[in-house]
Amino acid sequence: MSQKPTKTPSKTGQKLEQAFEKALDPFASALKRATRTPGAATPSTEPAPAGKPGLKISPLAVPFPQIPPIGGVEIATARAGFYKHERDDLVVFRFARGTSCAGVFTRHKIGSAPVDWCKKHLGGADGGKDVRALVVNAGCANAFTGKAGADAARRAASEVAKRFGCRQRDVMLASTGVIGVVLDDRKIVARLPEIEQGLDADAWARAGRGIMTTDTFPKGAYAEAEIEGYKVRVAGIAKGSGMIAPDMATMLAFIVTDADIHPNVLQALLGLHVRTTFNSVTVDGDTSTNDTCLLFATGTSGAPRIGRVGDRRLKSFSAALDKVMLDLAHQLVRDGEGATKFVKVTVDGAASPASARKLAKSIADSPLVKTAIAGEDANWGRVVMAVGKTEEPVDRDRLAIRFGPNVAAVDGAPSPTYDEAKMSAYMKRPDIDITVDVASGRASATVWTCDLTKGYIEINGDYRS
Repeated sequence: MSQKPTKTPSKTGQKLEQAFEKALDPFASALKRATRTPGAATPSTEPAPAGKPGLKISPLAVPFPQIPPIGGVEIATARAGFYKHERDDLVVFRFARGTSCAGVFTRHKIGSAPVDWCKKHLGGADGGKDVRALVVNAGCANAFTGKAGADAARRAASEVAKRFGCRQRDVMLASTGVIGVVLDDRKIVARLPEIEQGLDADAWARAGRGIMTTDTFPKGAYAEAEIEGYKVRVAGIAKGSGMIAPDMATMLAFIVTDADIHPNVLQALLGLHVRTTFNSVTVDGDTSTNDTCLLFATGTSGAPRIGRVGDRRLKSFSAALDKVMLDLAHQLVRDGEGATKFVKVTVDGAASPASARKLAKSIADSPLVKTAIAGEDANWGRVVMAVGKTEEPVDRDRLAIRFGPNVAAVDGAPSPTYDEAKMSAYMKRPDIDITVDVASGRASATVWTCDLTKGYIEINGDYRS
C-alpha cells in the first residue's frame, strides 16, 4: 500500500505539502533519527500484560513512558467482550470542542468499515474541524464485512455521539483483530455508561494495553515542543506486531497534541513525517486492511493557532511530532511477532530516493535475510540477492556491504579484511545495522525490520484460537 491522505489528492493539497516540506528543509536532517530516542519522562510502573494469553514479552521490549495528561482529551477503557479472556478491548477518547483531526489510512483494496468511515468524514470540506471522539476496539477488525459491517460502524458512532452531544460524523472509529467478522456494536453500546463514568485524563497506559492484539507490550511515546513561548505536548500510542508492511501508517496509531493547528496543516505534517517513520518499518511484508493513523490537536495549550502550511513557528512542534512517530514505529518492529533482533537497513549511493527505498525494503522484507539474522549468520550473499532482484540501478562491481563496523564486501567482491570471528560476535547483538552502498548515485534510505523466527509461525498458526 502507499500513502493516501484522507482528502482526495489535488494540486492544492500537493502544493501545501510541498510548501511545508520546503519550509522544513533547513532542519529536516535533524528529524531523521535512526535509533529510538528515550522519552522525556520516566517509564510507567503499570503492568503490561500480553494482548494474547501465553505470549512472552518481546526481548526487545521498551517500557511505556510516563505520559502526562494532554489538555482537551480524556480516555476510558472497558472490557466489551471481543476477546474470550479477561482484558480491556474497548478504548474511547473524548476531545474538547473544536479539536482538529487528520489521518492517513491503508490503501489495501479490502479496507475495513472503520477506515471507510474515517476517510469519508475527514475528507469533506469541513472534515477534521471539530472531532469530538475516537472509538477503538480490539479483537474484531470489522473488515470484509460488507453492508452489515458498515451499518455496525455507523450505529457505534451514532450511540457515542448521543452520549457526547455531537454529530456522528465527529466520531472517529478504528478496529483491529480478526478479518471477516462483523462488529457486534451492541457490545460497545453496553459499555458506554461505564466508559462515560471512567473518562480520565491520565489513562494513556491503559489505552495502550486496550488496543493490543498479538502485541506483547503496550507502545507509547511522548515529546514536548514550543510555539511562541508556549509549551505544547505531543503524545501517542500504537499497536501492531504482525501483518505490518505499511506504506502510510501502522495498523493503528493515535497521536494527540494540545497545540492549536488547522486540519490542513495537520494533514501536511502527518503526510511529511509518515514517510520516514511508519512508512519505513516492516515486520513480515504483509499489509493490513485496517491501517489507521490519526492525529488530533485540541488547541488547549494557549499557543497561537497555526493555520498556514510552512509557518516557521512549527519548527519545534514538527520535530517533536517526528520524534513521537519514529519512536512508535520502532516499537512496532521491536514487538514483531517472534522477533529477537532489531535491524536497521540503510542503502546509500542509490540513483534516487525511491530507488534507495525500494532496495532497502527488499533487504528488510527478505525471508532469507531475516532468517539468517535470526540464526546470527552474516550471510551477506542473501543481501546481494535481495539487492539484485529489485532491478534497480546497481553497480555490481562497486557494491559494498557492512554489518555494523564490519566490512563484508567491497568493490563487488568479498572484503580482503573480512574477519569471521568479529562478524559472528557482532551478529549476537540484539540490534543489527546493515549498510549497503550500490554506487549508482547519491540517494539514501533507511528501513527498520526484525528477524524471522519460529515464534512468528507459532503465533500466526493459531491466530483465531
